[in-house]
Amino acid sequence: MMHRGRHRRRKRGKALRAFLAGTALALTAAATMISASQATVAADPGALKPLATAAETDALRLHEQLEPRSTLDRLASAMGRPEGVGAVLADADHSLRAAADCAPAERKALPVEPAATRAYCWGAADTRSWRPGAVTTSGDADDDGLWGQNRVILSAWSQGAQNLARVAFIDANDIDRLTYTWVLLAVPTDGGRDFRALDSQVSGMVWYQDKLLVTAADGLYVYDMNRVQRATTNASAVGRVPGGWAAHGNRWVLPAVGSYRADATHPDYLSLDRSTSPDSLVASDWVSTDSDRDVRLWRYDLSSSSDRSGLLTTDPAGYTPVDEAYETRTPGVGAVLSYRSEWYLGRTSDDQDGRGTLWRQDATGARATRCGTDETTRCWSGEAESLSYWEATGEVWSQSGRMLFALPLSTIDRSLR
Repeated sequence: MMHRGRHRRRKRGKALRAFLAGTALALTAAATMISASQATVAADPGALKPLATAAETDALRLHEQLEPRSTLDRLASAMGRPEGVGAVLADADHSLRAAADCAPAERKALPVEPAATRAYCWGAADTRSWRPGAVTTSGDADDDGLWGQNRVILSAWSQGAQNLARVAFIDANDIDRLTYTWVLLAVPTDGGRDFRALDSQVSGMVWYQDKLLVTAADGLYVYDMNRVQRATTNASAVGRVPGGWAAHGNRWVLPAVGSYRADATHPDYLSLDRSTSPDSLVASDWVSTDSDRDVRLWRYDLSSSSDRSGLLTTDPAGYTPVDEAYETRTPGVGAVLSYRSEWYLGRTSDDQDGRGTLWRQDATGARATRCGTDETTRCWSGEAESLSYWEATGEVWSQSGRMLFALPLSTIDRSLR
């Protein structure tokens, strides 16, 4: 693979640096140290190993398949005028609880060290039987951290029993009072005459410009954030029903506008890296903790063409090549983030205490966050599947169990020293 040098872009001034900044929360989970009998120093995975052969990288390339405009127009004509993010936020009818109002059992999902500085919990009734997945924000969508005039967080949840995936559109304009509403993810069928539910867990999700890129069992799906549709009935079905359109009881549905399919291996986890030029989509694949296979980390360039906003760069044949790729000996990685040539990897727990490890790796070596002055490293959240860096505020967002949380990237780096 031809590896071209990457460099940091010069950033525009950030007007929102103070947003979300504040004193650390007095969270019980963050104040509890893990005992030496429970936390052991994780095996050092060492430096990242570059993948350089065509055989290794071609297996990771994607082929773009966009829905015909006629399909999208037919569906919109039948359902009514599409809406944007602002209309969905105005319809927010649920609230997240502040950390102080969350049960101790819920707060156990938070990292111990470094501690969360923002934390909220989802209601049990609203998320029962649903599995939390990826997080992305308006900090990914635009480098000023805003989508229009709004600060927004998106949180994905999946339900395997009924093959459903939905996203909470969270109004984060008042950081002390987060409100949200649900949007069901869908895929058009029959040339836009109907739609079906996205039949997959959402472990990776990135909002870039006006597109939302979402992992699925058969690749990545692309959603246009300006094409949210209103459901016309609260029926539990999905798609066209007698008398209108249903989204499993949700008031909103977001139909896909395209997909990316892999030749061999598709991404399981995603994040956005704004420190590269052009901006890039970062990906990793899932490898269980009992496997002897290495985890692959790679990135795709995002298009800078004005007529391809939010899409990946493609060649004339419609393929998106891998820009750079690595292997790492960190099985069980459930979150990936890249920033300024550093790769942050959240490793899930394989022990009863439920704690994971957060690694930072590059081409020279690896370091793990430490549990305070202790030499143990298993003090990260054991269930977090996502890391999303809100560059305008300097904070990393994630979720684990019923907890949505954030902490400054600088505190993660300090914990690594």
